[in-house]
Amino acid sequence: MLNFVNYDSQKIYREILEKTEEILGRKIYPADPVNLLVSLLSYVVSVQNFQINDAANQNLLAFARGEALDRLGELLGVKRLPAQPSRTTLRFYINSPKTFPVVIPQGTEATPDQKIFFKTTKEAVINPGETYADVDAVCETPGTAGNGFQPGQINLLVTPIPYVVKVENITTSLYGSDVEDDERLRERIRIAPEKFSNAGSKGAYIYWAKTAHQDISDVSVFSPEPGKVTVVVLMKDGELPTDEIINLVRETLTDERVRPLTDLVEVKAPSVVTYDVNLTYYIKKDFVPLQQSIDRQVNEKVSQFVNETKSHIGCDVNPSRLIDLVMSIRGVKRVEVANPLFIPVSVESVAQAEKVEVLYGGAEDA
Repeated sequence: MLNFVNYDSQKIYREILEKTEEILGRKIYPADPVNLLVSLLSYVVSVQNFQINDAANQNLLAFARGEALDRLGELLGVKRLPAQPSRTTLRFYINSPKTFPVVIPQGTEATPDQKIFFKTTKEAVINPGETYADVDAVCETPGTAGNGFQPGQINLLVTPIPYVVKVENITTSLYGSDVEDDERLRERIRIAPEKFSNAGSKGAYIYWAKTAHQDISDVSVFSPEPGKVTVVVLMKDGELPTDEIINLVRETLTDERVRPLTDLVEVKAPSVVTYDVNLTYYIKKDFVPLQQSIDRQVNEKVSQFVNETKSHIGCDVNPSRLIDLVMSIRGVKRVEVANPLFIPVSVESVAQAEKVEVLYGGAEDA
């Protein structure tokens, strides 16, 4: 936070005390009743200056929060994303094939527990000769309440449909999110000027892709051939996007107000590059009593490395980075990394660790 005005209470106290002594023409001692007044005044001024300073910082993107951040976003046409509903795919069954289509109306409801309800986003049809149809559905309660229902748990049909005898979700309900937080909104405001491009810039595609859902953490954009744009999206915590999220991003990017008419847009999940971690660390003899603490720190650094690679599309698996992280721990003498070797990761891939093994190799002379 920038300091526009001084709010250091001790400094303010000294300044007021000096000015008061100058006006009164005498020394003011700690037990002097005037000193109590000076102390009270310096406290009031300090609090007031802090509020002034905070209010000034709310005009800056880096420090604004809450409603002030919303107002900065309005200058660039960026609005905080509302809570998003959970998404899943529902499958509707009939007991035997028909000679006519069975229509599943848009808005058909199903529930796992009579408390949380999901409704279909479009009309579905069980064609003649078939016994089921799949359709996307969203939770009617925005936020995280509808997350985590495993396949088969959403199985109570609320809306009766002729011939339909069963319903169930065939994918886990995911990606219900609360209202967009300040940090993510701040990031979107920062890249918002890119959206004004009508030439299909990389930054514009990244901006619009991130407006589709607040759980999208990273976006990679490239053009494999003229007239074609590939957009790769990754969710928070390195999770791969579901078909529902990919469809949502595709709908956002192919809007006629967003996509240049000459662009053919492909949206997909990143391909996964796997690797193992096999690391042995050695400590200095003087730090043997702290071995347990060092071991905990080493494992934290390894976890940091794993999270870095899985949270960014195109992040190379670089053992030098892993060694640097572990060597930054006080007391560690050296590190041997059997795995991973260096693995280049393309702009349409993400690296994920499978097996992680961290070993203590012993203590050595410094």
